[in-house]
Amino acid sequence: MSVLQIESVGEPFTNPELSEPAFDVLKRADAMGLLEGKVRRLTRLDRKSWDEILRILQKAGFATALPQARAASVGDLAQAVRAMNQALEDSPSPRHEWKRLPEVLGDDLLAELLGGLSPSSLRRYEAGVRPTPDDVAQRLHLLALVTADLAGAYNEAGIRQWFQRTRTQLDHRSPRQLLRRGWRADDPGPARVRDLARSLTASPAT
Repeated sequence: MSVLQIESVGEPFTNPELSEPAFDVLKRADAMGLLEGKVRRLTRLDRKSWDEILRILQKAGFATALPQARAASVGDLAQAVRAMNQALEDSPSPRHEWKRLPEVLGDDLLAELLGGLSPSSLRRYEAGVRPTPDDVAQRLHLLALVTADLAGAYNEAGIRQWFQRTRTQLDHRSPRQLLRRGWRADDPGPARVRDLARSLTASPAT
């Protein structure tokens, strides 16, 4: 995914207290389809590029945390960036997520992971011809968050394979098998899938 091409960091992001949550913001924003244009081709994260990221997020409707995200001290800025992460976590954005997730997962796999959505319905939601129902929007958002967690360990082909491979942590089932028809984000199966993907941010890819 595009944000993983960042090759260097500058002040104030040389501090791990700040760089780690900032990279989480980038991965989530990218998986949610919020990044655009040259921001998706960033090779360096510094104050200048961060301000451009904030402008893009503000344009996408994530404006509430932005003044604090320009705080002066590293500690205050890190706190604001963590708040931005929580805002992204709590805010399904199907209008944007329909643009990005099909690129990563492909229509067929995405439709299956959304609980067996029909190809025709997926295309209508993707094109904005029909509004996305709340239950589908919640599933789409969870898949975006899982994809963001995986982005630090896998490329796009690897992400697709991850959903289909059986895992010992899932009782030798695949994430795809736990995302059954009609699933909800707080159901035990999807919650286990999310926890497993999130664990990859702190451990080698498995």
